[in-house]
Amino acid sequence: MRLLPYDRDIPLWMLYPVFFVAIYLSHLTLLRLPYYWDEAGYYIPAALDFYRHHWLIPQSTLANSHPPLPSILLTAAWHVTGLVISGTRTFICMVSAAALLGIYRLARILAGVPVAAATTLLTAIYPIWFTQSTLAHADIFAAAFTLWALSFYLEIKLTTAPPCERKLATIAILFTLAALSKETAIVTPIALAAWEAWQLRRPENRRAHATQLAALLSPAIPLAAWFAYYHHKTGYTFGNPEYLRYNATANFGVHRITIALLHRAMHLTLHMNLYVATTCLLTALLMPRVRPDRIARPALHAIAVVLCANWIAFSILGGALLNRYLLPLYPLILLFCVVQWHAHMQRWWLLVALTSVGFLAGLFVNPPYGFSPEDNLAYRDMILLHQQAVSLIAHQYPQATVLTAWPATNELSQPDLGYTSQPVATVPIQDFTFAELQSAAADPGAYDTALIFSTKYIPPGLDIGRSGESSAIRYFDFHQDVSPHAAALMLHGEVVWQGRHNGQWAAVLRFPRSVEARLSTPAPPL
Repeated sequence: MRLLPYDRDIPLWMLYPVFFVAIYLSHLTLLRLPYYWDEAGYYIPAALDFYRHHWLIPQSTLANSHPPLPSILLTAAWHVTGLVISGTRTFICMVSAAALLGIYRLARILAGVPVAAATTLLTAIYPIWFTQSTLAHADIFAAAFTLWALSFYLEIKLTTAPPCERKLATIAILFTLAALSKETAIVTPIALAAWEAWQLRRPENRRAHATQLAALLSPAIPLAAWFAYYHHKTGYTFGNPEYLRYNATANFGVHRITIALLHRAMHLTLHMNLYVATTCLLTALLMPRVRPDRIARPALHAIAVVLCANWIAFSILGGALLNRYLLPLYPLILLFCVVQWHAHMQRWWLLVALTSVGFLAGLFVNPPYGFSPEDNLAYRDMILLHQQAVSLIAHQYPQATVLTAWPATNELSQPDLGYTSQPVATVPIQDFTFAELQSAAADPGAYDTALIFSTKYIPPGLDIGRSGESSAIRYFDFHQDVSPHAAALMLHGEVVWQGRHNGQWAAVLRFPRSVEARLSTPAPPL
């Protein structure tokens, strides 16, 4: 099959600065925000351990089996920018721009320049992708390498000529870098390897399929070497038992997997106004075709394999159904939508415009159900609330011992995260449910201040006792946080500060403790 004439387009190296500037300017107000949630809880402390001590396995935070490539790349960036938050976020903008360039290349090869431009634009402004474009999570690194690897792999699928060794090596290296960024990224090359192995049953092109199979399986070797090294150093292969239980072994129940599959199907078709794109897709498919162009069948089959494999894998792996785990899938879904709009409608750009409006609205308007704040700009609201609370404690009660939960424990105790200039002592609890606060009330002398906050976004009026939410409580750590005033009553304190914004809140509590003074008669001199 002949490749589309994309080589006459603007060279990719000329597009990269354009992509980077667009991402940088659109995220300008977010670049100096302190580190957020998993950034503060794991990724930044892990990278700082490598930066300062060259520890591949972090020791200042909970060590798990995540590969070290993000820490290595962040360390390289910090040697250029210094340990400033804006430097970190600018570097992530660069990574996101590289990922978008990979999306553009992939879409241009499969469907031409107009479709590629529309797909790249929609991906860049899709709320989940937009917010991840400055957050230092491993997922943006894995997505960038995965999408570039897919662009070379699908390019091979469009020609009957034997794949050259250089392209096969490039595919193997890029998928290896993806797996060493996030171990779960190995799902994509393994799924494609299984697809190539299935193709070996046919006598035609058997040699080509065998070479591609070898290239796709090769990333498993460096990843296995990392797990072996991790086991040698810690005695665990996939993280400590609690980490492994939460993210894998506890998820193997049929009921839990079924519910997770339904959640993931919603995430891939409806979440964060993605329903605008899929509704436009269904509408376009009802119309007669006006253009002959479409994704070639071999490439379409490969994309379907990637989508199905990741949909199933991330319905099992991961205790929390975070949508950033699906980051490389959203561009593929949007590509399929744009291709069909382009094929079935003369004014297909109107659907692009309508979907763009929906995505931009999704950045600012929260959905009517519980979701992770990092899926849109709600994460900024959470950061600002935590920033105000920590600043108040640091300035008014610098000698306090603060009862709080992760990640505020790190925000208070680690100045590198951008919330305070001096560490504040903390007493950690799991969350702010009734049971946890009851346990904390049993030892009132351990703390004199509390920082409590909403750990889950719960829309106003949502009844968590419904059957659907009951399953979320049982399987996905969904819970109801006690309100600030109720917490103050339980812990016998008072609310000295409280902030609320768009359904999220944070509060500072103080506890006047009485200290017994005992007089003792001094011993007579010898």
